[in-house]
Amino acid sequence: KNRMDQLASRQSVGLLRSSTLMPMLRCSIAFGLAAVLLGAPLGVSTQSVTPDPADLMAKLNAIQAEFERFQEAADRELQDVRKQNMEEQAGMRAEIKELRDLEARRLDSGLDAAIADLQSATDHTWLLLCGALVMFMQAGFAMVESGSCRCKNVQNVLLKNLVDVCVGTMCWWAFGWTLAYGIADGENNAFANSNQVFGTGFTEASDDGIFTPSNAMLGWFFQWAFCSAAATIVSGGVAERVQFPGYLLFTIVMTTWIYPVVVHWTWGYGWLSGGDDYQINPTGFMDFAGSGIVHMCGGVGALVGAVSVGPRSGRFDSVEPFDPHSLPLLVLGTFILWFGWYGFNCGSTLGLSTKAQGTMAAQVAMNTTIAASAGGLVVLVLRFAMQRKYDIGGMCNGILAGLVSITAPCGNVECGSALFIGIFGGFIYQGTSSLLQKLQIDDPIDAFAVHGACGAWGVLAAVLFDWGTGMDYFNGWSGWSCVGGAGACVSGAWGEALVANILEIVAIAAWTAFFSVLVFVPLRVAGLLRANEETQEKGLDTVKHSPPKAYTGM
Repeated sequence: KNRMDQLASRQSVGLLRSSTLMPMLRCSIAFGLAAVLLGAPLGVSTQSVTPDPADLMAKLNAIQAEFERFQEAADRELQDVRKQNMEEQAGMRAEIKELRDLEARRLDSGLDAAIADLQSATDHTWLLLCGALVMFMQAGFAMVESGSCRCKNVQNVLLKNLVDVCVGTMCWWAFGWTLAYGIADGENNAFANSNQVFGTGFTEASDDGIFTPSNAMLGWFFQWAFCSAAATIVSGGVAERVQFPGYLLFTIVMTTWIYPVVVHWTWGYGWLSGGDDYQINPTGFMDFAGSGIVHMCGGVGALVGAVSVGPRSGRFDSVEPFDPHSLPLLVLGTFILWFGWYGFNCGSTLGLSTKAQGTMAAQVAMNTTIAASAGGLVVLVLRFAMQRKYDIGGMCNGILAGLVSITAPCGNVECGSALFIGIFGGFIYQGTSSLLQKLQIDDPIDAFAVHGACGAWGVLAAVLFDWGTGMDYFNGWSGWSCVGGAGACVSGAWGEALVANILEIVAIAAWTAFFSVLVFVPLRVAGLLRANEETQEKGLDTVKHSPPKAYTGM
């Protein structure tokens, strides 16, 4: 700014000099003429002398010649001054323009940096908040599972929920994130990655101790909450009769190997994603928040666990009641899970720094709410039709079934479609629950019916109800736009997405079932999985925990 002020002052001085030069030249000419006219010798007699015409003419000619020389010199000097002023002014204008451009660039770059910082801070705040909501869902799982079981096993159920979070955290930090997202030097593998073990590479440090952070910590935290949820789903399927050491081993395998690999295939841009040569097709899968990736993975693990450990003693051959011991806990847990689901689904926008992300989060929230309500009402009506009584526990599971069903398609379907997805999810839950009981597969909280069956339905619904035009174009991950962008929608994208999502269901089910069998069956054969009949009769709290009861005075 100081330099620009100096240049402006110089420019003003130059203009002043140019404007005053002509009067100065005129004065100089006048003085010169007077000197010529007075140039006669002072000693000449004062007597009257007749002037010589020739002499006067010669003097006039001399005066005229002198004036012309003076005028030519003045013109040349004036032109030189004007030229010099023009050059100086052009140089000053160029320097002023350069300084102004520099200042504008400095201001623009400062503004751009400030906007970028604000966007990053907004995205971080959003994902930290949503990740915390997903983590709070662990309290909901604990309330639902403990409320659904008998009071003599409440502590054992709660222990498994706590261990799922703590052990799952260690495993996700050590190897889970590595397999799912650990990219180094921009290279991504089709099956799994192998970098950033134990969080290495999340920050870079110089020799003098200056750290440069990355966004990896944010992604780690948000995805960790999902990993813990997937592990906790399994605990409900084996509740009230599984030994703690055996379950602990499965939790380690689930959070270290089974779930992270599934995540890499999908959200980690592995082979089920679309676009690259090693991926399934140009469009790829669509699972916005994890109906298949999280819920079906956990649900299939719960089913394998329930079959491997066997039913609770007397579950299908005695008159002992196996009703939930606390419906208030069950209802409270359902509301907590519903509340946390807004972090689960809305947070999967992975940011909130643009209008498109904000409107998408709102659309997701509306779809989530409608589907949950529809699923709960459907199961309430179905249970009343079957029993002629109101079943609160069934309605709670119907709400969860609607939530699981909408988790995959919540970002690419209309609210009317969300209603039907929730309704159909309620029917799928009830049908699956009834089928498992008929097969005498003991799933105390209907973990597979809610998360496994409805998770698969949600993955299919993400394609069947996609709001792309017809059965040719597909929106999917493009959200408000189509695959390919406005005016360039890719024909055949819907069919490619359908193939990818069907393969997602098959791949996740097969992968999870295979490794779950590898863990559960050897444990059952070795006697490390199922609690004995005496322990089940007395209750795991009495035999394995201190204090021996979850509720005093009972």
